[in-house]
Amino acid sequence: MMKKLLIGLFALLPTLTMAAGPTVPLMDANIDLRDNASLQRGAKLFMNYCLGCHQMQYQRYERTFRDIGIPVEIGKETLIFDDSKVGSHILNAMSEEDAAKWFGAAPPDLTLISRVKSPDYIYTYLKSFYKDESRPFGVNNVVFPLVGMPHVLQELQGLPTPITEEVVENGETVTKIVGVETDGSGEMSDDEYDQAARDLTNFLAYVGEPSRLESEAIGIKVLGFLVIFFILAFLLKKEYWRDVH
Repeated sequence: MMKKLLIGLFALLPTLTMAAGPTVPLMDANIDLRDNASLQRGAKLFMNYCLGCHQMQYQRYERTFRDIGIPVEIGKETLIFDDSKVGSHILNAMSEEDAAKWFGAAPPDLTLISRVKSPDYIYTYLKSFYKDESRPFGVNNVVFPLVGMPHVLQELQGLPTPITEEVVENGETVTKIVGVETDGSGEMSDDEYDQAARDLTNFLAYVGEPSRLESEAIGIKVLGFLVIFFILAFLLKKEYWRDVH
């Protein structure tokens, strides 16, 4: 298992190095891993729009359904689109050779993307596509310049156009893209798309660390135990030293 994890991380390195790009302010994703409704909507978005290219080879359908409150039978009927078993990992049918031929490089596995990057990065990335006819898929991204993928949520958001401003860098005036503006052609309003991007980010953050809430709960219990133990140890120490003095 550890070997697979390391291989997955090394496979991400070329893409993540390219994604570093220029520094841009990140938006606050404001996710909530306790919001099962958001996680369920995010899972639906991932299965419908992302799984065709991006896998989650370290996450299983059954674990996902159980954790985010989806009955297994409903999950099988609505979120598994091939002959995968409910206990299978979340994989697609695209081969690495075909992916490299179509996109220039195989799309990275997204199981750990929220830990390699951050939820704020993912959320900002999803909201930063814009029209760029010079690119193979007709879009670019403010956070990830020269991105090698289409805007898969375009039917929901529409096709944004870039917002530019003139800035002075090293004594020269240059045009920089500082944001995007939607064109109103998407199925969702701006607020609805914001929520969809947040839901998908929330789901990816959950997948990156499925046991996080459980770990936090155990951590709180351990801290509570240590506080009680410290108080008892302190009182016991005072009792012993009272006889010494």
